[in-house]
Amino acid sequence: MGPLIIDVQGLSLSNEDKKLLQHNAVAGVILFSRNYQDPNQLTTLIKEIRAASSERLLISVDHEGGRVQRFKNGFTAIPPAQAYAKLNDLKHAKKLAFDAGWVLAMELIAFDIDLSFAPVLDLGHDCLAIGSRAFHQDSKIAQEVASAMIDGMHSAGMKTTGKHFPGHGAVLADSHKETPIDNRNQTEIKHDMQIFAELIKAGKLDAIMPAHVIYPCFDDHPASGSPFWLKTVLRQQLNFDGIIFSDDLSMEGAAFLGNYAQRASAAFHAGCDILLACNNRQGTFAILESLGHIASNKPKHLLCKTKIDYQTLLKSDEWQQRNKKLSLLNEEWQNSLNQ
Repeated sequence: MGPLIIDVQGLSLSNEDKKLLQHNAVAGVILFSRNYQDPNQLTTLIKEIRAASSERLLISVDHEGGRVQRFKNGFTAIPPAQAYAKLNDLKHAKKLAFDAGWVLAMELIAFDIDLSFAPVLDLGHDCLAIGSRAFHQDSKIAQEVASAMIDGMHSAGMKTTGKHFPGHGAVLADSHKETPIDNRNQTEIKHDMQIFAELIKAGKLDAIMPAHVIYPCFDDHPASGSPFWLKTVLRQQLNFDGIIFSDDLSMEGAAFLGNYAQRASAAFHAGCDILLACNNRQGTFAILESLGHIASNKPKHLLCKTKIDYQTLLKSDEWQQRNKKLSLLNEEWQNSLNQ
């Protein structure tokens, strides 16, 4: 198994997809909304992916809730992160965040999906790329609610990925479209990073995804391609011993690092264990060619071992009660947007 997670093109695997999944540099697949139609189609697609490789590939998805929830029809509508603390009742917010972590994880696990890239640990709601994906602007509140969601995911048997280290919430620019620059001072940036530090210290985070953001007061490279942020700070100073993902190397925020092969090389040598390359097949080909000699056992640490049938899950009292509470919260959130 190699270090690269790739995307597939549609609702079923093309011959090109199947060939790529056999490449020895491929660690797994990330799914998007274009890969989902309904539960029956998803079941078939996952079986195709499993059959396409002799290795058990890591199947992942961005399924945080709110506007970043790839599968909707047939899945619980998970409220956005901002909705929990907006209740102004931290104890209740934490209970609902736990429920959300459990539900989002169990529903994905029921389809043999290993990992959702969650939770978002960025602070504040002004950044175009983050917005309501952030739990709060207050680091302490955000940490407590995020920690509860993590506990819910862990109780279901799914690993967690904190993103976007050391903090993406203070820049207005969207790293999907450009390379944002955070010109704040070191004290302000360290404040945003503290939520990561505390959750690492508590042993809550299995993986971390760094930001495609430059923090000039520390380093002149985006955190996703910076040995300073990933090796010196994350590994040495914060003692993080989990998996480090790159964010999607096809995002414009990564363009600072060069062409696709150069982006992959920079991220890998900066300290990323697993790389993501999505939505640009030619870029994926270039990265696979450059990484073909690299093997990794890191993806296996994130595979999910929980097994449950989808219909069995939907019939369980635990799912039904949590689904009802989350549906009510989501309705309250939608109503607040319309006021």
